[in-house]
Amino acid sequence: MWNFTSSIPIVHEHPYTVTDNHLQGKTRGTPSGRPNDNEPSSLNGDNGSSLLHCVLAGGIGGIIGDSSMHSLDTVKTRQQGAPMTPKYKNMTTAYRTIFLEEGIARGLYGGYFAAMLGSFPSAAIFFGTYEWCKRKMIGDLGFNDTVSHLSAGLLGDFVSSFVYVPSEVLKTRLQLQGRVNNPFFQSGYNYRSLRTAIRIIVNTEGVKALFFGYKATLARDLPFSALQFGFYEKFRQTAFKLEKKDITKHNLSIPNEIFTGAIAGGLAGIITTPMDVIKTRLQTQQADINPNSATTVGAISAKTNKKSRPIVLSNSIFRSLKLVYQSEGVIGFFSGVGPRFVWTSVQSSIMLLLYQMTLRLLNSSPTTSSSLL
Repeated sequence: MWNFTSSIPIVHEHPYTVTDNHLQGKTRGTPSGRPNDNEPSSLNGDNGSSLLHCVLAGGIGGIIGDSSMHSLDTVKTRQQGAPMTPKYKNMTTAYRTIFLEEGIARGLYGGYFAAMLGSFPSAAIFFGTYEWCKRKMIGDLGFNDTVSHLSAGLLGDFVSSFVYVPSEVLKTRLQLQGRVNNPFFQSGYNYRSLRTAIRIIVNTEGVKALFFGYKATLARDLPFSALQFGFYEKFRQTAFKLEKKDITKHNLSIPNEIFTGAIAGGLAGIITTPMDVIKTRLQTQQADINPNSATTVGAISAKTNKKSRPIVLSNSIFRSLKLVYQSEGVIGFFSGVGPRFVWTSVQSSIMLLLYQMTLRLLNSSPTTSSSLL
């Protein structure tokens, strides 16, 4: 999730004080129902928001956050999918090059509609699952808050992965391809549209091709959610202390809301970059190449520029990591780390802020207020 597909933890202002219909009269927190005063949390409670509101707010935040940062995601995909291409080595140079050579629609925003195909539903599913699991574990089962949030984030990512992985496959291939009949970069793909891409992939490679890199995607996103949650929780608690505010009663300032979400997402993004590299390459490498072939370096289709393509990986994550290390060294694990850091930072802060704002708007409506009485 963020794509997170980045998974954004959910922030609420008044932990342990809100009751659901099935928890009337019970203050949530510890197994005994008492608030945990020793470990104030910035992520507890749900402000009485219905799960439907969480789903809608999450979907809106996700689609806007992903839209705003799609061009940087394209740059990251080019850097990871074509690490041997000099003009994509530097983030700024790559951004300018793609813009000048291929434009915005099919260049920097190549694969945009494929991304949107999974953005709203996957974010909506994630937030709905996250909130349901969190409320169940904290409110009904009395689990530790940190364990509950971490488990809810992992489960939310897993459930939403069935939606966002196919869209990721389509998105990354179209991002790597760029414009149709691209004279500036030969990726080995030449889909005229999203519909064409779906038809060709299903007809020639089978439906299973839409789930290429599924294990690698989970290996990237599940720890991303966990790390992002851990960082965000601690950073937000620190921010409340710096502002000398009570985390259970006050709102954090907007600049600090943005900063804590951004730095948490950015750090988690950097740490999980190696698995992002594996995921991207598994989803974009040519399907007609045998990964177990003795000729693994530069083994690509005849129409593709051999120097622009990375080593072909196997379906084994550990073997793929070994192959990348052998061919490119440690630096190969961090291809595209610059745009990934910027993307996860900004997308996380945007998505989180929009999620909160949308929930507040939904909760403030007269219909919502009366339904919570």
